[in-house]
Amino acid sequence: MPPLPLPTAPLPPASCHGRRLALKPLRCRRGLLRVRASSETQPPPPPSRTQTIMDKISSAGDEVGGAGGAYSYDALKRLDQICSSICSAPQEASSSKAPPQIVTRVQGPARAAADLGAETFDVLVCGGTLGIFIATALSYRGLRVGIVERNAVKGREQEWNISRKELMEIVQVGILSEAEAEQVVTSDFNPNRCGFEGKGEIWVEDILHLGISPAKLVEIMKARFISSGGEIFEGKSVSSISVHDDLAVLKLSDGDRLRCRLVVDAMGNFSPIVRQIRSGRRPDGLCLVVGACARGFEKNTTSDVIFSSSSVKSVGGDSGRGVQLFWEAFPAGSGPTDRTTYMFTYVDPQFGSPKLEELLEMFWDLMPGYQDTVLENLDIRRVIYGIFPTYRDSPLPAAFDRILQVGDASGIQSPVSFGGFGSLTRHLGRLSNGVYEAVSGDFLDAQSLKLLNPYMPNLSASWLFQRAMSTRPGSDISPTFINELLFANFQSMQKLGDSVLRPFLQDVIQFGPLVKTLGLVMISRPQILPEIFKQVGVGVILNWSGHFVMLGYYTFLSSFVGPAVTPWVKSLAPRDRYQWDRYLEAWEYGAGLDYGQEE
Repeated sequence: MPPLPLPTAPLPPASCHGRRLALKPLRCRRGLLRVRASSETQPPPPPSRTQTIMDKISSAGDEVGGAGGAYSYDALKRLDQICSSICSAPQEASSSKAPPQIVTRVQGPARAAADLGAETFDVLVCGGTLGIFIATALSYRGLRVGIVERNAVKGREQEWNISRKELMEIVQVGILSEAEAEQVVTSDFNPNRCGFEGKGEIWVEDILHLGISPAKLVEIMKARFISSGGEIFEGKSVSSISVHDDLAVLKLSDGDRLRCRLVVDAMGNFSPIVRQIRSGRRPDGLCLVVGACARGFEKNTTSDVIFSSSSVKSVGGDSGRGVQLFWEAFPAGSGPTDRTTYMFTYVDPQFGSPKLEELLEMFWDLMPGYQDTVLENLDIRRVIYGIFPTYRDSPLPAAFDRILQVGDASGIQSPVSFGGFGSLTRHLGRLSNGVYEAVSGDFLDAQSLKLLNPYMPNLSASWLFQRAMSTRPGSDISPTFINELLFANFQSMQKLGDSVLRPFLQDVIQFGPLVKTLGLVMISRPQILPEIFKQVGVGVILNWSGHFVMLGYYTFLSSFVGPAVTPWVKSLAPRDRYQWDRYLEAWEYGAGLDYGQEE
């Protein structure tokens, strides 16, 4: 909002929300001095460059639910307030600051009351932007499925960037045809660059090389979901959930009630159910992302998967916190000179962490140099921002009967990625099969549902990488160390070939490639090891070592034990077979062996 002009008429008495403010006298040596409220004498601060740019962009009407779906300056300020509250949350669960209790457990069956409606859904999916995918997959298998979405079930205008391999995973589930997959592709570009502060560049092919339209893709899924018998409740949010022995009863924001056998929580990183489960505990890490889609880039045929153009920088002035900034950039499908640029960083959430608006102010300063352009020559089409909290104890196991988290709400995404669409496509087949079996067999107790979000050592092992890519306040590590470490790792992976480099670039950690990479780094750059211990801490390395051992163990189980017991598993009783199928999946996905190289 631009600054208001100073009034020329006499000012009325200061008031706040219609109430007169008391002007307290200040005592000084010569008597009493009456002062006016400071709001009358101090003009509002001038708008920031970010606010000025965003106020010129008329996109508020395009805002939708889900990460990256809001573009307005007001939404930016709200998200910064959320980020500040996250950083000031207690490090451990606290009963004194516990969030609202959305879910309650009620002993006994649900009463058969008329106000609950006659119909009982098999599954109700809360959160429709990404929840539409698993909802459609379950509806296609014959379950009665509903979606509750506080906004409209609609994809954002800003593209998602994925590889063709990830897009084809939706096709393999059977809810999208290959022709429809091609329809949602808005841009296709190669090669893709990785680089770190002038130390060298690594070029790869077919990594995040597609831009797809979320609006088109979600529209296709929505039509398919409805045609298969699904029902959507838009403009409604979940107020409370009562879990009974036989059903879950959802009370919606408009007072309506819905009944179902299973609630699927797809409400993302800020799900109120997840906040209740985690008791408002502060996350272990934050990925802060800002960026813009702009028109006017003449060089626009390649992309950057990860690029660093500088060492650690201070955000928020000279007294600000030092962060390591990274870039991603992709050609956009809206025009030949349109390009989307992201700037992101990893931080430990604590008081003094950078604000998104501060990062955007730095973005406008640094982006022209990084992209070899002039800011004034660009037509800013959209400003992008988001925060992605991550927890070490992920994925989140089911805490209640009849409630399961999926997608970002479950923490299934890699802690070094932002946005969970790629992880959703990877796990969509596994989750849709498992949920269908759980509902069909009535295996809906918390212990059975926990098997759908199992411990995955490759996901836990990724924590070391996020910690290594973030700065630690008070550390005496060289500001160039993070870039040196990353280049050493990427250079080693490149030497070891695509079988090592490509899975890592798609957030899949595997035991064999990890051992090879660490071994080559230690041989070629032994002097870097003491700095790694200083950067991440001995405790983190010891914790990571346990996950590293488990990664090797899961690789052994999936490679040798799994094939040997599969025939036996098929002969078991339904509940035992359900459990063992989940064990086999946990071994395979937890070792990253579900990942297959593209042909």
